[in-house]
Amino acid sequence: MPKHTNIETNKSTPLVSVVIPVYNVEQYIEKALSSVLAQTYLNLEIIVVDDQSPDQSIALVKQKFSDPRLRIVQQKNRGLAGARNTGIRNANGEYIAFLDSDDFWQADKIEQHIRLMQAEPNCGVSFCSSLFVDEQSQSLGRLQAPKKKHGFQANDIFCRNPIGNGSVPVIRKGVLQQIAFTTDDKTDNGLPYIQYFDEALRQSEDVDCWTRIALLTGAQFHYIDKPLTNYRLNTGGLSADVDKQFETWSALLVKLESYAPRFAKQYGPIAKAFQYRYLARRCVFQGQGKLALSLMWNAFKTSPLALTQELRKTIETSVASLGLALMPQALQRKVMNRII
Repeated sequence: MPKHTNIETNKSTPLVSVVIPVYNVEQYIEKALSSVLAQTYLNLEIIVVDDQSPDQSIALVKQKFSDPRLRIVQQKNRGLAGARNTGIRNANGEYIAFLDSDDFWQADKIEQHIRLMQAEPNCGVSFCSSLFVDEQSQSLGRLQAPKKKHGFQANDIFCRNPIGNGSVPVIRKGVLQQIAFTTDDKTDNGLPYIQYFDEALRQSEDVDCWTRIALLTGAQFHYIDKPLTNYRLNTGGLSADVDKQFETWSALLVKLESYAPRFAKQYGPIAKAFQYRYLARRCVFQGQGKLALSLMWNAFKTSPLALTQELRKTIETSVASLGLALMPQALQRKVMNRII
């Protein structure tokens, strides 16, 4: 049982709003919510956004949890970005933390983030490393962590996405308000529909959001070198659809060209090569050797110099892509687990 503590800086304990989008996750939602309720930092509100989930996820939440800090907000299905936006609009906290409902946290995650952000007033986004876990919540023995540990610039955020996944960051609400935009849609109350994550992007909406923060605000990104998030890998989620993911990422680049053309021209090819390599690694995990090889070939054609960064990862992915199509089935799973 973790010891519950609150951080006190100048006698203040700022409210943290935890936004949890829910759609078809009855297998995982109890684990996710339990990890939030076990946080050592107590001054939380937990906003569960029901994105018109078709399964028993919300029924489970109502049945299993009665904590007064938790509330459920329901909406018509708008996807992950739309659910996060609804959570932000309903948040009262000074800080917003995001948790995808198939992931879960370590008990001291929020405490670590708030301690850092109160000590660093210019820090608008704090993030940590993640431990990969399988569908049974068992560790896969690998971390998702940035090679660079500090001094993050906009090109680092766009090209390498050091944040890694949407269950990692804690962001000042004021920073999110700086990148907010409205669309022609209206809320149920007839008010302008404010977006923070771009709902036109069904994937890569997180990279788009972090990049806009980096380019359009003065906020700094700070890293906590601890695996405070448990990130679940499965073959049925959004990241499993490689073609759609690259198509959406390409739309992100077109959008970037519209508001930061010089930046996009300089860093677009580098980021595209990294994206091809990233997707190739996902294909290896899914056992799609031929598609992984095709993606690596595109990466080399796009920016071979970029792939000299993290050269071991480039070589590892290329060799695994080639070997996967040739090796016996029994050996494929070992390669997939190693390449994560």
